[in-house]
Amino acid sequence: MAELPPFHLAFPVTDLARARQFYGKFLGCPEGRSSDEWVDFNFRGHQIVAHLVKRTATDDPTNTVDGKQVPVRHFGLVLPMDEWQRLGAASPGLHPCG
Repeated sequence: MAELPPFHLAFPVTDLARARQFYGKFLGCPEGRSSDEWVDFNFRGHQIVAHLVKRTATDDPTNTVDGKQVPVRHFGLVLPMDEWQRLGAASPGLHPCG
């Protein structure tokens, strides 16, 4: 696969400590700069930034994908199947937003 240029993505979180636990500890994303209101992570060469908010939108729209309701606002990694299965086995029910 050709090398892709890095992207930057900022997203809201209601708990920076929980975001650090999920992205930093569980997914192994090194932490970059931070403040009391946001934290940068190296997401496999890309920069993602968790911004602290008091609450997230309660009316997040969804679309049906493969028979499941998927939030329109989302992002993720495309992983080899063995790595995906290892993460899933290590984290039953773990989700950074809920």
